[in-house]
Amino acid sequence: MRWSPLIDATDPERFGGKAVSLARALGAGLPVPPGLALADSFVAAIAQGHRAATAELAQLPLPCTAELAVRSSAVGEDSASASFAGQHRSELGVLPGEPLREAVRAVWRSGFREGALGYRARLGLDPSPRMGVVIQPLINAGVAGVMFTRNPITGANERVIEAAWGLGDCVVQGRVVPDLYRLSLDGTVIGLTQGAKRTEARPLPTVGLAAPPVPDERGSAPTLNHDELQALHNLALQCGQVWKCDHDIEWAFAQDGTLYLLQHRPITTRSRQRGQDVTQP
Repeated sequence: MRWSPLIDATDPERFGGKAVSLARALGAGLPVPPGLALADSFVAAIAQGHRAATAELAQLPLPCTAELAVRSSAVGEDSASASFAGQHRSELGVLPGEPLREAVRAVWRSGFREGALGYRARLGLDPSPRMGVVIQPLINAGVAGVMFTRNPITGANERVIEAAWGLGDCVVQGRVVPDLYRLSLDGTVIGLTQGAKRTEARPLPTVGLAAPPVPDERGSAPTLNHDELQALHNLALQCGQVWKCDHDIEWAFAQDGTLYLLQHRPITTRSRQRGQDVTQP
């Protein structure tokens, strides 16, 4: 099988950990954007310029004809011991056709970058990357970020939510200082540290992201209201019914207020900003 609807991508040795996690979430009714999963052998053939593979890519039933999110899903990625957070490339705001083909190639090449190969070596993983790819509609978010269901720094049994305006790329890549919310396990807000949200990530017309400035009054305003925090709390509860682990969740509220689950992995990082990857005890 060279590709699959995302909901049916249940083989981690073919489609990679990220695709399998999203497939499980879709099957459980969680709010994941639908999409496609490309098998690692298919991605390699596209990246190496095989004509049959590139022709097949052009004929895939894409989840939309507008902007796409093209994400890595390497074999072994987003496991309990190896998150690869920040190591592999995602391409956002990708259009069908040649931009999609180039995005798949860029994601595949990112598995061979020095940092990604060094990460594999430190964990004793297979030195030869096998890169699957997930293709979904791009959620042009009003606010987005990450949520940990256990404090990734202290280990405290609380939810930690980092949020900023626009797409979550600014938060994941550490390009802004996000708002930081702490919630108790019953969803009560127990802390808020407002960040300096001076820019927001927005898709460019063809591929990639822009980072326009945020007006001062908006940059200093809280990103999430009570209802949105409760929606994230409920999402954490739903994830707890599907996975028996502490969760590292990437999420986004679309412009119409709909909440989406973009990625799920077990907590393995103590600090995204420091780029450290340590298994959570």
